[in-house]
Amino acid sequence: MSDNFGSKFIQIQGVEQCFKTAKGPFVALQGIDLNVAKGEFVALIGHSGCGKSTLLNLIAGLTLPTRGSLICANREIAGPGPERAVVFQNHSLLPWLTCFENVYLAVERVFAVSDRVNGRSGESKAQLKARTDAALALVGLTPAAHKRPGEISGGMKQRVGIARALCMEPQVLLLDEPFGALDALTRAKLQDELLAIVAKTQSTVVMVTHDVDEAVLLSDRIVMMTNGPAAKIGEVLHVELTRPRSRVELAESSQYLHYRKAVIDFLYTRQGHVEKLVA
Repeated sequence: MSDNFGSKFIQIQGVEQCFKTAKGPFVALQGIDLNVAKGEFVALIGHSGCGKSTLLNLIAGLTLPTRGSLICANREIAGPGPERAVVFQNHSLLPWLTCFENVYLAVERVFAVSDRVNGRSGESKAQLKARTDAALALVGLTPAAHKRPGEISGGMKQRVGIARALCMEPQVLLLDEPFGALDALTRAKLQDELLAIVAKTQSTVVMVTHDVDEAVLLSDRIVMMTNGPAAKIGEVLHVELTRPRSRVELAESSQYLHYRKAVIDFLYTRQGHVEKLVA
């Protein structure tokens, strides 16, 4: 990775996030320093309450840090932008629109108007339609293009959410447990599809997950967070598994099992804790 900002495409420097609560200030994150390379897949993992989603929201520009700075492609992250697309656990589709129309809304928002900064003129309706069709095809949803969210499965809804994010041609794809609410088989299928999509688009991806196997299967690095409050980056694990990856082949791989054990050891031995029971 050797372009102008290859190894530091995303830069997180001295970030702290503090929230005001009825009981006083709550420090969610403290002293976060992390660089993400262009085209890299990074997984954020840790126990509930360790600030994974908070950190993802900061990269998305949905919230601003109390202290420190975040930079993407040499520009400070000061708010949301189409160069950073987010896919949430909840697909957030508009139920009265078809799959095609849900994706078209995002395409129209980004490409229908002129972009003076990048020297791009607004595209025609035919061009916008072609972009939408291509995004749906990428996630295998062409046959369901004219169905509404209520007429398709949960896994298909998540595919629409991914298509909506990809159609904007983002520089960074941010995933907040997008498969967390799905059954095991659907989750595995979408993980495999995500591997293929990322290989094709060469996207830079930051993904929040609770799933150890998901983190090892998908990522180049796993960022393991300490327990909150005032969560920090406890350890970063480099996953040097050859791509493309096959879950069937990796199931008996000693290298895969080594990475899996390292994450489990961090989470359940060094960061293990007993949840407080509420009477």
